[in-house]
Amino acid sequence: MQSLQPLAAVAALVCVPLAAQAQTAPTQLWIDLSTSTMTGMPEFMQSGVGGVISGLFGGNRGGGGGSHVYGHASGRFIQQGSQPGLTGALPPSRVIDVALYNPRKPGTEAALFVPLTMGMGESLPLVPPSPSFKEPGEAQPGEMPEIKGRILIYWGCGEAVRAGQPKVINLSNNPAAWAGALAGRMAPERAARVGAQHALYPNEKNTVNPRADTFLQGVHQVRGEGVPESMQFTLAERQDLMPAIQLQQQGDPAQSIRLSWQPVPRAAAYHLHAMGMAGDDMVLWSSADNGDAGLGLFDYLTETTATQWVKNKVLLSPETTQCAVPQGIFAGGQGGGGRGEAGGAMLRMIAYGPESHFSHPVRPPKAPNNWQPEWSVRVRAKSQTMAMLGLDMAGMAGGRDSTPAPEEKPAGGLPGAAGSILRGIFGR
Repeated sequence: MQSLQPLAAVAALVCVPLAAQAQTAPTQLWIDLSTSTMTGMPEFMQSGVGGVISGLFGGNRGGGGGSHVYGHASGRFIQQGSQPGLTGALPPSRVIDVALYNPRKPGTEAALFVPLTMGMGESLPLVPPSPSFKEPGEAQPGEMPEIKGRILIYWGCGEAVRAGQPKVINLSNNPAAWAGALAGRMAPERAARVGAQHALYPNEKNTVNPRADTFLQGVHQVRGEGVPESMQFTLAERQDLMPAIQLQQQGDPAQSIRLSWQPVPRAAAYHLHAMGMAGDDMVLWSSADNGDAGLGLFDYLTETTATQWVKNKVLLSPETTQCAVPQGIFAGGQGGGGRGEAGGAMLRMIAYGPESHFSHPVRPPKAPNNWQPEWSVRVRAKSQTMAMLGLDMAGMAGGRDSTPAPEEKPAGGLPGAAGSILRGIFGR
């Protein structure tokens, strides 16, 4: 046994710095703020729009079986058990997603104390994901069904279709041959990699979300076992929820549709994208001026990236307040693909908001490579809206029931196969 003592001593020496490193790892908090609306729909009817947008454009949706889906700061979704009075509910139009990593007590419940003026109670519980939580799997090529027709890609703001457009992709070809034509740029995924070691909001204990008049400004503090007592920070207007996009449209799918909006405070850039069907053909349009199909741009961006992509003519500048969809591309006939009747088009628009970082202590100007704070907080925001091109949503809201009959297909809806292929390639 004596011969093992030197080895034990060496092991102890090795473990000391590792233990010290674990104890000094920063506590991290991620806060994502999303505002999602349906253009033209009254504010009191907006609940659930966030889920609708996510479901139509590559996100994950809950449904069936009394389950619910909540967003969180990982950029993914958590499926939780049902709750009384909420069966079938979808994420609301304004969402606060929070993820906490506490290295001293990983996977332990904590609380984010918030200003009472938020109207969301004294604190938001941060709860570890349930044992059944899984990150959504990505679709594999073998799971993608075959579809017929083509994809027609248009781009750029303007009343007339530009020379050299559309870019035509024949879907009968191997997806490997045409996926590159759709790829374009992707918003870098910088979300928290959520697992059992995190604590999240919303969760099965609390699903309260902001109202249209909710303001986050004020002092916030994280409390919990192992959380540094100093973990307190103040949010100002820059870190608040972004206002809803006030989008207006004039025209119909047979003509150029003129889109205009009021400047969104704190927006660093904008992007618009439309998707529709004309017979068997899928028609895509992007506001990108450089030919990017625009499918991978709907996520949070840093202001540095947004500014650079404005210079690269991928995004619209924050001073931009209007954009026209080229004439007839969603109207069937030759302009919309030349096959059958138009299936309508769904437009989505995003305003990229600011990203802020807090830490204690504050990072020094010339910090060494091994510098790390006691805790850090990242807050980022975005605002997005959805509209059916050429359709008065306000009129629909006051008219018939918006739930389609079994034999109906919602305007602008995508056939299951086409939607599955795009979600398999671009869904995140």
